[in-house]
Amino acid sequence: MEGRATSWISRARSAGRWTLDALLPPRCLACGLVVDDPGTLCASCWDKAGFIAPPHCRRCGLPFDLADAAAGLECASCVADRPAFDRARAAMRYGDGARALVLRFKHADATHAAPGVARWMARAGAELLADCDLIAPVPLHRWRLLWRRYNQSALLALELGRIAGRPVVADLLLRRRATPSQGRLDRARRRANVASAFAVRPRHLPGLKDRRVLLVDDVMTTGATVDECARTLKRAGAASVDVLTLARVAREL
Repeated sequence: MEGRATSWISRARSAGRWTLDALLPPRCLACGLVVDDPGTLCASCWDKAGFIAPPHCRRCGLPFDLADAAAGLECASCVADRPAFDRARAAMRYGDGARALVLRFKHADATHAAPGVARWMARAGAELLADCDLIAPVPLHRWRLLWRRYNQSALLALELGRIAGRPVVADLLLRRRATPSQGRLDRARRRANVASAFAVRPRHLPGLKDRRVLLVDDVMTTGATVDECARTLKRAGAASVDVLTLARVAREL
C-alpha cells in the first residue's frame, strides 16, 4: 500500500512539473533562454560562466592563471596586505557570463535563481560550509533594501544554510550608514567608503563569541566590503570569518 502511495505521489509530481513547465517553461538564469531544467544555464551561458577551479590563492581564492601553480600559495596581494577574513571562495569569475547572471539576480527580481546559484556556491565553498558554525549575509542599508525590496545576499545565505544544514542569522550585521556605490571607486577609496560602516546587532553579541562565521555576498571585487565586515565580526568576538560569494573579480583592482 505504501509503495502504491509513493508511486502515485511521484506521478502526481511529474504531472505537476510538466504542467508548470508548459505554462512557465524554465529559463536560463543568465539570459532568459528556455532550458530543459529550472535553475540552470543554457549551453552558451554555461560556456561563458567562468567557474573557478584550483589552483587559486589559499586565502582569498583569487584564481591563478598558471595551471601548474603550486597548491597552498597565497597571491601577492594577500602576502603584502593580509585581509581580515580567513578564507574566501567564489563559484565564478566576474566576467561576461557571471555579470549577466548577477545583474538579473540583483536588479531584475530574478529571486528564483537563488537555489540554483547557491548549489554552485556550495560546491565552491564546501570546506568553508563544513567548518562554519553559522552563516550571515552582507547587509544592505535600510533605504537600499526598501528600494530593492530584497537582499540578494540574504537569499543566498538562506539557501546555503538549507543545503549545508547550518543556522543562518540574516540580521547578524547591520549597515550603519548608506555608503555610495563602490562601482567606480579604486581599492583605497572602497576601503575608505566602507570604514566603520557595519556593526553587529546587540542582541546577537552573546551568541557570536568564539563562533566561526561564514559571510555571504554576491560579488567580491577588491574585498573591501567583506574585509570590513570580517573586521567588525572579529572585534565582536567571532573566532574566524570566511567569505563565500557567487562571483569575484579575477584580478585585483
